[in-house]
Amino acid sequence: MGTTRTGQVERSTLETKIKVSVNLDGTGKGTFNTKIPFLEHMLEQISRHSLVDIDVMCDGDIHIDDHHSTEDIGIALGQAFNQAIGDKKGIYRYGHAYVPLDEALSRVVIDFSGRPMLCFEADFPSEKIGRFDTELVREFFQGFTNHAGVTLHMDNIRGINSHHIAETLFKAFGRAVRAAISADPQMSDVIPSTKGML
Repeated sequence: MGTTRTGQVERSTLETKIKVSVNLDGTGKGTFNTKIPFLEHMLEQISRHSLVDIDVMCDGDIHIDDHHSTEDIGIALGQAFNQAIGDKKGIYRYGHAYVPLDEALSRVVIDFSGRPMLCFEADFPSEKIGRFDTELVREFFQGFTNHAGVTLHMDNIRGINSHHIAETLFKAFGRAVRAAISADPQMSDVIPSTKGML
């Protein structure tokens, strides 16, 4: 882990044009221009709590709805993480976090396994947070999971406010990522797997 772990992705489709950059050894700074205010609020939570510097620019078809932009940002962010993490030598690999926000409590467990799998258990009392469709929370994390190559378990344990539930999931994700990508001093030049690769 001697070099700075960074990733840059540009992704262009008929629905979205996206630029994402990450620095896994950052300080938790982020800049976001997606024209989706709630998603930007959540991306800021990831950056702040993971200590990963994240920049996201997205020009998407939000005149239709926020679906394509949200999913594609998750995809591009996953690709950037996968690029930045490299061969995974010297990292803890696994991370977990519990995060409360008032009445809401969520748990996130992540494994930078190379095997994409999302297990997502969260029920939102409302269909929207502002104009943002709550079902898009899962779509974002599905896109990330598929393209970062992680195993991700996300569980909302309790909550009655949709904003609080979503925010605990994003914050716990950031905290779990922070733990997983951190340097393990006892495994400084070792891939954390008995297979010798991830």
